[in-house]
Amino acid sequence: MDWNKLADVLVPDENVKPLEYYEELYPPRNLPQGAQVTRLAPSPTGFIHLGNLFVAIANERIAHQSGGLMYLRIEDTDLKRKVDGAVDAVKNALRYFDIRFDEGAEIEGAENAYAPYYQRERAELYHAYAKDLIRRGLAYPCFCTEESLTALREKQTEEKKITGYYGEYAACRNLTEEEIYANLAAKKPYVIRLRSQGNAENKITFRDEIKGDITVTENDQDVVILKSDGIPTYHFAHAIDDHFMRTTLVIRGEEWLASLPIHIELFNVLGFNRPKYGHNCSLQKIDGETRRKLSKRKDPELSLEFYRQEGYYSRAVKVYMLTLLNSNFEEWYMKNPEKSLDEFKFTIGKMGKSGTLFDLDKLNDISKNELAKLSVEEMYHFLSDWANEFGNDQQKGYFADKEYMYKVLTLCMGIGGKKRRKDFTTAKQAVEFISYFFDSTFAPEYAYRFENETVKKILCDFKGKYDYADDCSAWFDKVKEVAANAGFATDMKAYKADPTAYPGNVSDVAEMLRIATTGLANTPDLWTIMQILGEERTLARLEKAIAVL
Repeated sequence: MDWNKLADVLVPDENVKPLEYYEELYPPRNLPQGAQVTRLAPSPTGFIHLGNLFVAIANERIAHQSGGLMYLRIEDTDLKRKVDGAVDAVKNALRYFDIRFDEGAEIEGAENAYAPYYQRERAELYHAYAKDLIRRGLAYPCFCTEESLTALREKQTEEKKITGYYGEYAACRNLTEEEIYANLAAKKPYVIRLRSQGNAENKITFRDEIKGDITVTENDQDVVILKSDGIPTYHFAHAIDDHFMRTTLVIRGEEWLASLPIHIELFNVLGFNRPKYGHNCSLQKIDGETRRKLSKRKDPELSLEFYRQEGYYSRAVKVYMLTLLNSNFEEWYMKNPEKSLDEFKFTIGKMGKSGTLFDLDKLNDISKNELAKLSVEEMYHFLSDWANEFGNDQQKGYFADKEYMYKVLTLCMGIGGKKRRKDFTTAKQAVEFISYFFDSTFAPEYAYRFENETVKKILCDFKGKYDYADDCSAWFDKVKEVAANAGFATDMKAYKADPTAYPGNVSDVAEMLRIATTGLANTPDLWTIMQILGEERTLARLEKAIAVL
């Protein structure tokens, strides 16, 4: 077999250069000893998910803490899955969570010396190494059709054999030179397969940076390395790219453990030093009485776009993800709540070895705590940014009067009080929460707990006494006066001693006023709300409430 001639026929890329050229083009990086080079390498499918963020945070922390770098590579070898605008979606989603890339696909201002970072633009490099494997007899053409491969899988399944293209089932593995050229002359489409050197009966001990020593079986599958259009498969491309982008550490999902034997063999036959691998645990949730992996189909919270649309504060999400990533982060953060998250010493050894439970309720609690730390100005910008991107026209209008909004947020955040309020969970929830301050979205249902006649008497009485100039004390004296006029208890001790002697108490009266002016039974301080609303708006709301009784 003339392997050199066959390599040129099977991979007719005239741009291919000697392998030494590529080693010089992409030399080892000039980084301090111990510096790690990590990457995020999503497919451009338009779906960037929580698992991507999970891995990105780990890779970013490890790279930057070690004095190294992280880059963004787009693995676009599968055109069928490519979605327009997907790369921007990836960048925007990760930028929101403060994931900083040092170089890579469309990373502005970077040197990008190891470009291109789109795999489809690196065909020459893959072709060079496919040719080399063919020349060495380590790769060969396969002319099997999809129909024949499907039939093979069905036969193997029926015989209870391991499915795949290997050993006796590798129909094209030992084609003669004459048979190969006859197929080529007949213009039969072909792929290039690795001629595996492995034996499924052999075991390998592999050091996983997260899980520790694990045992895997040698690869014996003759996997496809180049598809019929000359584009590489993920397995082949990632090995070449990780070598020539000088990746030192790959943190990835544990679903890739099944492919690990293939990757080990590819690095071996290509003659490359393999980066270290760490396979992180999957994100799971409690579903009824069972625990399962987060699902793209079932769980909207898996998508990072969910967090942007709902308006989760990015720091809150990152704090929660770090509690999942490193077992000692939560204790550190309790002691250092105001410090930059970059100051936490992230440790790969503290990453979980088994499934991690993702709890949206816990994230919501963290989000409330983080939002409660913001200043009025910070909250204003956080909410207005969300409204401008995701809110409706009415919600965008909330931010036209900055002074008015500052008053609303000061009250709702409890600024100036003894304790900050924690009513806000997300931007979306917060914007909906404050909607009663704006006439465009004030739509009360007036769910009173008392008869309409009683409520109407109280509202009319209060409206007649209301004076915007009253301070909080004078205002409350009038509320008590209205309560007494309606026979309601103004002394809570007396009411508790004999509640049957009164139709209600002064708190019940305040609730009626609250519902009439805000539409809600529970709000921050009602006097302050009326002060923010102003005299004209407060009286108009009281009149509206009275009119419907």
